[in-house]
Amino acid sequence: MRGADAMFDRLSSLVIALTLIAIAAILAALAGGDASTIAILALAGFAATAIVHAAAPAPVIEARAETAAPPPAPLPSLLRHPDFARRADQEADPLLGTTDNIVTVANDAAIRLLGRHIVGADIRTAIRHPAATEWLAKAADADTPQEISLVDFPRPGQRWTMRMAALSGGDRIIILSDRSAIDAADRMRSDFVANASHELRTPLAAILGYVETLQDMNGDADAGMRHRFLSIIDREARRMQQLVIDLLSISRVEADRFRRPTTPVNLAAIVNNTVAQLRDSEEARAKDIEANLGSEPQPMLGDAAQLGQLAHNIISNAMKYGRAGTPVTVDLAREGGRVRLSVGDQGDGIAPDHLPRLTERFYRVDEARSRSVGGTGLGLAIVKHISERHQGQLDIASEAGRGTRVSVSFPLANG
Repeated sequence: MRGADAMFDRLSSLVIALTLIAIAAILAALAGGDASTIAILALAGFAATAIVHAAAPAPVIEARAETAAPPPAPLPSLLRHPDFARRADQEADPLLGTTDNIVTVANDAAIRLLGRHIVGADIRTAIRHPAATEWLAKAADADTPQEISLVDFPRPGQRWTMRMAALSGGDRIIILSDRSAIDAADRMRSDFVANASHELRTPLAAILGYVETLQDMNGDADAGMRHRFLSIIDREARRMQQLVIDLLSISRVEADRFRRPTTPVNLAAIVNNTVAQLRDSEEARAKDIEANLGSEPQPMLGDAAQLGQLAHNIISNAMKYGRAGTPVTVDLAREGGRVRLSVGDQGDGIAPDHLPRLTERFYRVDEARSRSVGGTGLGLAIVKHISERHQGQLDIASEAGRGTRVSVSFPLANG
């Protein structure tokens, strides 16, 4: 439409210009060609030229300027999208969204960790850690690592990692992940290897030392000493054997800890068999066991071998650490929908600050005494894992000078 209008304007201007020239020519003919007529004719020609020039189309540059595309609109911010906040709240890890280092979005996990005041605050003050502040200051550099470790954050002994994704327009997404449990598991594995190596190395060193001494002894002249050394070697070898057995046991129990037993067993029969085995053994305190197991069966779902090991460890511990000549009581009784196995001794007891750590691997209240009675430091750790696999509740109560009682309650199969 605009092209047709321009064409019409040019034709109209041409007609007007030709008309003016024709009028000027007629006037010049009538006037006889004097100077004034010639001036009028020239003026009419200039006027016609001006009209035609005014009607000419605009220069190409101006036309292109009128039809040029508008500049692109800025991209919308992902952080301000209504679905982003909802999706962020579904994340278990703390997630923060920042614009020019100001926190604009914080999910529920981030608010629980850092507090609600972080929204609207500078990210470098919201996460108060020197490594985080330094990393955020260099976040635009190509050499900046994608993940950093925040040691002792937010409290001493904890460790978190921090990751960042850069978006357009100065927006960032920052994710914090708790690695404290992973570090604790790594430390536990390292401690376990170190402790196991130490426990195996000690009897092995004793065995090798006495064997070398025996090799240097002469004939029958040292028969008494040879017998004493061989007794020590036998004791240390048996201690090493028991340690290997316990290590294999705790490994098997941990491998099965998340698989609930499905086999029906009678806990009363299992405990009764364990008591009978210990009474018939060569243990010095075998006759001190006093059992009150009742006559009714105690049905539950369980692993008979593991439950027998649990009962053996608890009862033998009471025999080792109770005073000689005092009873080791073994009780089995129902409590509603559960059955409780309790074993008590009349020993020196355990100080309260040691009780929470008794089920740790290789933890001993009195290391010298534990070694002298043949303890490996794994008995109660095995009890704990077997109890957890069978949905049991382990309780250890002790009073200094009066003894210790260890109890485990299990759900009954018909409870």
